[in-house]
Amino acid sequence: MKIAALVSGGVDSSVVVHQLKDMGYDPVIFYIQIGMENNEGYIDCSSEEDIEITTFIARKYGCRIEIVSLQKEYWENIIAYTIDTVHRGLTPNPDIMCNKLIKFGIFEQRWGYEFDKIATGHYATTTEINDEIYLSTAFDKVKDQTYFLGQIDYLQISKLMFPIGHLQKSEVRIIAAKQDLPSAFRKDSQGICFLGKINYSNFIRRYLGEKLGKIVELETGKILGNHKGYWFYTIGQRKGLYLSGGPWFVIKKDVQQNIVFVSNDYKSKIRYSKSLNLERVHFITRNIFDDFIDTKEIAFKIRHTPKFTFGKIRHIGNVYRIESESKIQGIAAGQFGVIYDKRCKLCLGSGVIIE
Repeated sequence: MKIAALVSGGVDSSVVVHQLKDMGYDPVIFYIQIGMENNEGYIDCSSEEDIEITTFIARKYGCRIEIVSLQKEYWENIIAYTIDTVHRGLTPNPDIMCNKLIKFGIFEQRWGYEFDKIATGHYATTTEINDEIYLSTAFDKVKDQTYFLGQIDYLQISKLMFPIGHLQKSEVRIIAAKQDLPSAFRKDSQGICFLGKINYSNFIRRYLGEKLGKIVELETGKILGNHKGYWFYTIGQRKGLYLSGGPWFVIKKDVQQNIVFVSNDYKSKIRYSKSLNLERVHFITRNIFDDFIDTKEIAFKIRHTPKFTFGKIRHIGNVYRIESESKIQGIAAGQFGVIYDKRCKLCLGSGVIIE
């Protein structure tokens, strides 16, 4: 079986190569360049150290390595999506879109199609039910990354391998140390490249600039201070407001008037409810709710966290409405809501949260 292994230089993807060799496979290693560090005005994400480590891994295990560039495509798809989403006052998730469009999208179209399987270092697994493949959660519930895979489709999940999905993170570190891998004690990345390597506010400032606006207390309408653009703030944010008499929290944003509304009363004023609406809902394998109309109990997440929230889902027109068993804190339009079965085993799909 021909396997392409996506290796970034981190400990997880490095151990993927070891696991594949241990299973008797001879993978071809691919390092995908996405940073555009040599272009003025682009993201500062040097790949030199990552490539050195990935090359070492390839030599150690006798694998062929290919360094491929998807820099232009990354800019056109992921960076542009992020900037546009922030500019509209919404909350983006570039990690989810990168997996869908870059790693398992454009890469597959140009290189991956030649291989039977694509292996990655995601903490996830797959489950076969009635001859159908489902994305399922990892054994390490803290490191589980299925939230970031909630937008992939059936053809993509059918071709993916997750060789470390049955391991705890601690076990991955132990394997890397025993194999003397240079990434054994390397810190985990913080997600998409530009979020981990440069200041996020500086990144947003570079593309959206600054625009002076007011910070207003939600309850009284009192002007508390000024800000340099609503796009620097997210719902629920506390740090970076620099206001006296706090703590203050961002409650909502007026995009048209460039106003950021804040409150001391986080719990009652924040988007802290027992329901949310999803549009553009995408199911990875299929919509199981069509077949089991009375079985609508689900688990779900609105951000990457080990904890699940439980509730029920129903279809209303073009929207799926989730009624939660408990209050949901910090709901923000633009976020992805990722849907799981009630056992928290299968990741079924996702949709975009709307007001």
